[in-house]
Amino acid sequence: MKYAKIYIPILLLLLGKLSFTQFFSTGEFGSAENPIRIALVPSQEAGKVINSTNQLIAILKEKTGYSYTIYTPSNYIVAVEAFGTNKADIGFLNTFSYILANSKYGAEAVLKIVRRNGDTTYGGQFLVHKESGIDSLSQLQGKRVAFVDPASASGYILPKAQLQQAGIIPAQEVFAQRHDNVVMMIYQRRVDAGAAYYSDPDKNTGEIQDAIALVLKQYPDAKDKLKNIGFTERIANDPIMFRQGFPREMRDKIASALMEFANTPEGRKTMSGMYGIEGLLPCRNEDYEPLRRMLKQQGMDVEELIRKTKK
Repeated sequence: MKYAKIYIPILLLLLGKLSFTQFFSTGEFGSAENPIRIALVPSQEAGKVINSTNQLIAILKEKTGYSYTIYTPSNYIVAVEAFGTNKADIGFLNTFSYILANSKYGAEAVLKIVRRNGDTTYGGQFLVHKESGIDSLSQLQGKRVAFVDPASASGYILPKAQLQQAGIIPAQEVFAQRHDNVVMMIYQRRVDAGAAYYSDPDKNTGEIQDAIALVLKQYPDAKDKLKNIGFTERIANDPIMFRQGFPREMRDKIASALMEFANTPEGRKTMSGMYGIEGLLPCRNEDYEPLRRMLKQQGMDVEELIRKTKK
């Protein structure tokens, strides 16, 4: 007992020191020892996105002098929570994730994505199989409908709000987790309809840019087998966000480097592999107010959406 009184406090001190050094880096923020952490939204093409991001952070390091590391959360909500647990400093996340991260942890939207055709907004669409006999949203009453994820604006929140406004209640709602999964379920007739993101075809080539494009390698005839029966409202494109308290000078330097790189041929090629990014523009928190108002008007509870996503 006498030795225990001596050694236990020493052991506790050593454990405390190990815990401290494990969770708190002593390097200067932005250094190789304490790099800036970039969180990426979960994607059906994670390998391609990470490869493009690795190319991007190499350029960012060259232009800013800071070191970076990639954090790949398992889902949208884990990505949001990363801004409250010091796992993320910058996020390439979706619009709804930003609203949550801003509300809960004060994350700030600094840049927004520009996609092909110069689109700065996006929305969702309702798809059905052409042999389903469904031609309008009203026919989805009592049907089986696939959505992406409760935290997906184009794949759940916008289409769900549209159905609620029209008084349409599906018999069953299925969460497929990814846009391509929604499209495949419709193609395979496993559901009556589904909601996924929509972008106009390329203005120059006519190439399909919406969620159907994600399955064309596996199902080349999907564009002939599926049809659109309605569009949702459109909202501001996904933002690039910075955590609350991120040093302003560093933030401005990184944002400037990102926009400069995005406007070069090399940058457009690299960033097109990251969620179809064709360019970047400055943005403000107010740009995402329409979605906040819609959530409130439709009585969509944020915490309930979080709970559904964690299942």
